[in-house]
Amino acid sequence: MASNYKGYTGRVMDINLTTGSVGEYPVTDSDRELFLGGRFLSTKILWDELRGGIDPLSPENVLVIMTEPLTGTNAPSSSRFDISAKSPLTGLIGHSNSGGNFGIYLKRCGYDGMVVRGKSASPVYIAITENGVTLEDATDIWGKNTEETQHLFIERHGKGGTMAIGPAGENLVKYAVIVSQERIHGRCGMGAVMGSKNCKGMIAVGAGKIELDKPEEFKALVKKWTKMLKDHPATGESAPRYGTAGFLTALSVKNALPTKNFSTGSYADAYMIGGERLSDEFLVKNMGCLSCPIRCGRVVNIDGKDVKGPEYEILCLLGSNMLINDMEAILRWNYELDLLGIDAISVGTVFGFAAELNEKGLWKNGIEFGKKENISQIISDIACRRGVGADLAEGVRYLSKKYGGGDFAPHVKGLELAAYEPRGAVGHALGYATASRGACHLDGGYLIYFEATGPVNLNQFHYRSKPSWTILDQNLLAAISAGGNCLFTSWTFVPSAAFKVPGSKILSSIVTALMTYSWPLIDAVVAMPKSLMKFHLPMLPHSKALSLATGMKMDFGKFYLVGERGYTLERMFNIREGASRNDDTLPKRFTDERLIAGNKRSVVPLKKMIPKYYRLRGWDKDGIPKAATLRKLGLDFLVGPNG
Repeated sequence: MASNYKGYTGRVMDINLTTGSVGEYPVTDSDRELFLGGRFLSTKILWDELRGGIDPLSPENVLVIMTEPLTGTNAPSSSRFDISAKSPLTGLIGHSNSGGNFGIYLKRCGYDGMVVRGKSASPVYIAITENGVTLEDATDIWGKNTEETQHLFIERHGKGGTMAIGPAGENLVKYAVIVSQERIHGRCGMGAVMGSKNCKGMIAVGAGKIELDKPEEFKALVKKWTKMLKDHPATGESAPRYGTAGFLTALSVKNALPTKNFSTGSYADAYMIGGERLSDEFLVKNMGCLSCPIRCGRVVNIDGKDVKGPEYEILCLLGSNMLINDMEAILRWNYELDLLGIDAISVGTVFGFAAELNEKGLWKNGIEFGKKENISQIISDIACRRGVGADLAEGVRYLSKKYGGGDFAPHVKGLELAAYEPRGAVGHALGYATASRGACHLDGGYLIYFEATGPVNLNQFHYRSKPSWTILDQNLLAAISAGGNCLFTSWTFVPSAAFKVPGSKILSSIVTALMTYSWPLIDAVVAMPKSLMKFHLPMLPHSKALSLATGMKMDFGKFYLVGERGYTLERMFNIREGASRNDDTLPKRFTDERLIAGNKRSVVPLKKMIPKYYRLRGWDKDGIPKAATLRKLGLDFLVGPNG
């Protein structure tokens, strides 16, 4: 179905791998207005196409690849695209966003997205051009790693956008990933869903142009926006210099660095695995996604070959969380995980939990804190489901049910915790507990930036201020993702002047107090009718860029509402799959055990935060969105016959 809006191609393909048929999936402009693109438009399709309770690894599951309106427009950091399905790891909504090149080339072929259903009788990959789609035999590629596979795609079809699974996806590892170039669709097991369909990957080769509504004004905005990002201390200095790894030592100081399976929040050897050392001793050069001026990616050398370097999460989760301070070993494991197609966040958390199970005598598995000699072998065993790898491939929740240790099993809704200690940032912890896809730092709102890693901070233990801050961040980051930008472009929300504050202890204390105790104002902003926000924020040009690119009547209020609406739709999807208030929780280690001896505030007071969080979102006491809330958000199709 064509679209009246620019920025979109107006076409979404529908591929049935069982029959080999290729058609077009209908997407209306009404849905584009409500959800923009990416994860939310994908969730709407999954809501329409799936019935509750299906097996995520069955042919009934649907894999949706969806771009966003800004994808490929040359807006800063806009090479993003989303992959969604019912997650085999959680049984709930699953989605993963990446900055690889496939989304851009997919739009150049004339498609905004793809709906992939069914299961091929034998291994295939999907080849897309401006002239159509073919299913190609992948029997000879099955078993190859993600790098080899993508190179073969390009050899056979020419330069284009690629993505592929590795052996982990083929063997249905529950947290297998999909790799585009060297960027990773890392969470929720989308690689396992692709593998369950006997699909090895995809290549898109096209050179079509993306029409914009006001191209000259858009070009001027992009120029100004790019300069702002390059001039900002976070996106122009810190991120390019240290990458995400620059957070590590600061988090250790703040007691928010997961250490020894999240049992403590500080690591004495943090400096040995931090971003500063990575930059000084191992960095070959920076890299970045297409159209990204930030260039936060690391390139390192492994055995004489330049490869993608680590993000913060693996340095923590296979570093401090395993009591391992060998950065060279972690660099190698990072590369091995990418080749095999395994989520570095989930696997690091799985290793930490397995080590504590071993230490406590609950499961003798050969994994020990501080022991690095067998990690490469076990990573390979996970990808191939050999030996202990067969159990490890199922994730933390499965391990805790089989071997025990539920009180210290770091997962929410089945998704392993990302690399931030919840007790060191209770707002971030609330985000973990309530995020749609489980313990995700990004879906959770990434409030850690305002509690520990940013230039100005909220009090990290103050709970009354956190529900509204968490909602504000969750909705805003979700909207940015649905529009098509990397979430790091949100860092300009904090003025450059704020980066001078940490140099003064007195000024830092004053700013922290002002931010923390202004929570009634943040409550009011969250509750404010979005119709009053008829403006664009200069420090967040996303809404204006969308307006100029698409021609939609877009302002900051409508943009923010996309995040709130989409978040609520994901909530309803999870409820249909059986999720309840009981799933908005954390293991007892984080709610009952103090992080800091003698500090009674260093636990997560979840029961005190959840009721207010629900109320501010317009959900009832059981966490179910009220009918009035659904109608207000334009989600009338979710309201039952009895209201």
